[in-house]
Amino acid sequence: MKTLLLFAFLFLNLAVFAQTGKARLLVRSDDMASSHAANESCIKAVKKGISRSIEIMVPCPWFFEAAQLLKQNPGIDVGVHLTVTSEWDGIKWGPITASPSLADADGNFVAATGDWYNKPYKMAEVEAEYRKQIELAMREIKTVTHISSHMGAPDVKPELKALVKKLAKEYNLIYETEGLTPLPKNGMDKAKTKDEKVAAFIAMLKMLKPGNTYLFVEHPGNRTEEMKSVGNKNMLTVAHDRHLVTEVFTSDKVMKAIKDMGIELIDYTKVGVRGK
Repeated sequence: MKTLLLFAFLFLNLAVFAQTGKARLLVRSDDMASSHAANESCIKAVKKGISRSIEIMVPCPWFFEAAQLLKQNPGIDVGVHLTVTSEWDGIKWGPITASPSLADADGNFVAATGDWYNKPYKMAEVEAEYRKQIELAMREIKTVTHISSHMGAPDVKPELKALVKKLAKEYNLIYETEGLTPLPKNGMDKAKTKDEKVAAFIAMLKMLKPGNTYLFVEHPGNRTEEMKSVGNKNMLTVAHDRHLVTEVFTSDKVMKAIKDMGIELIDYTKVGVRGK
């Protein structure tokens, strides 16, 4: 009887925590190493803002600068953003292993997830590429904790997902996590100015429920000439849009709203299990 009462007490306490505990939010900055602008902005979003995890794209041309910046700023939670696509028109990247089945005729990754899905890649080459990206990141960056997927392509099929899970276990890394609720952008995509973006983000924060854990993913950048050259026919305002992401992530109003609402900012080490 006492045991039953104890279990009932614990269950009620867990239920109360789910209602009264803090909402937890993981703000993730994607695509570090894709440009110098992304490198600077991702670091800024963590050091001066609300971002708590950075995803790094190992095959990209600015990877080694990104690694240097992360060494200069120890303690930042980093994910290997496995990459098998190259989406921009003015800059391309490809496999860092001898893996021709992963590349197009020019040696670059395909542009879109759909192209990758239909590509006759060889699984042995996919595994070699994933391993190289993980090992290079872990060699150069000591704060790598997890694996994620650029554009959803690296784990878009069951056999690819199984491979990534296997590698996460082997390298003792967190493979994202199923315990996170993605936040809808709730008007942020339609907002055109900093004030509109900030207001939309704060409105979104008000939707968070105590006791739940949420994920928000975006791509910090800036309006430098370099960033203005990034884009494709479907994305013509990349520099402007990503500059505003950085503005939102470092906004005093946003940081005050998070504090006032009692939201806890977390990284992957707070929600994931290594090697699971």
